[in-house]
Amino acid sequence: MNVTDPIADLLTRVRNAVKANKRKVDVPCSNLKKGMVEILKQQKFINDYAIVEDNKQNVIRILLKYSGGNSAITGLRRVSRPGLRQYANAEALPRVYNGYGIAIISTSKGLMTDKQARISSIGGEVLCYIW
Repeated sequence: MNVTDPIADLLTRVRNAVKANKRKVDVPCSNLKKGMVEILKQQKFINDYAIVEDNKQNVIRILLKYSGGNSAITGLRRVSRPGLRQYANAEALPRVYNGYGIAIISTSKGLMTDKQARISSIGGEVLCYIW
């Protein structure tokens, strides 16, 4: 199946799995998605992830994190999309939920959170918000 916006597809699959209280979710693999999932793991929004080999594209299996029946991810929002790209310089990077959430930024140095980009004084494309 051809997906126009693979990042929105990843976020939607995770959002649907969280709402259904699933423990894991599988998404098609790409380098960008691997980078996003690695950031989610570093920021402790998910427990772990694994790359499952298949004959086609491979799959990222994401193990979601719950505590007390509540998910660590309470919200996901796609910001920049194929029809309307959203860029921000280092001074104008967004703060999600006053620092409790993260924004994933695609910079010239690779994917990083808004806090890391602010420290490095690098701007870029604001991909999504996660809180």
